[in-house]
Amino acid sequence: MIVNAYKCRFSLFIHTLIQPAVFYRGLVHCYISLPNEDLNVENTVKKWTKRFALSALLISSSSIAMAAGHMMDVGVYSHDQDVSHGTVTADMIKSETNGWLVVHRTDKNMKPGPVVGYAPLKMGENYDVSAILTEEIESGDMLMLMLHSEAGGKKMGVFEYTLGAKEDGPVRSHGKLVTSVITAK
Repeated sequence: MIVNAYKCRFSLFIHTLIQPAVFYRGLVHCYISLPNEDLNVENTVKKWTKRFALSALLISSSSIAMAAGHMMDVGVYSHDQDVSHGTVTADMIKSETNGWLVVHRTDKNMKPGPVVGYAPLKMGENYDVSAILTEEIESGDMLMLMLHSEAGGKKMGVFEYTLGAKEDGPVRSHGKLVTSVITAK
């Protein structure tokens, strides 16, 4: 009986720390006295310690997995489109911070050229982001839609980037610029 009372107190302590369902079977067991049960206190403590450690490991692993699932891959997603109406639209942009969709001219070398448009972004997922183009774009011209940060600028909410500057500069993911290249129709 002493062992069962000890198990019950230990189970209730664990029950207060962990979700009730995790130790439900152990809690029910501690209220039922079985005559053939091992009455060795040391073995009982070891058994419950192992259960507690395993449950804590499983819970912490699931928390890490959930956190990893919520981590965001930054990206710019777009398609070739008609820009004759003076705007270009990204289908979706994922950003870890507030920032900018910046439209650069580019060519087959895929190097960013002069900025020809920009639009503000909020942290998270942004859908159907349109930037007004500041110059005429011909059919067949290539545009690089690039993710830029809001960091480094002197004024929050004011686009301050010029080619090569650090203010509101490009975002890199795994060492590469975050871009999508389209061809104007």
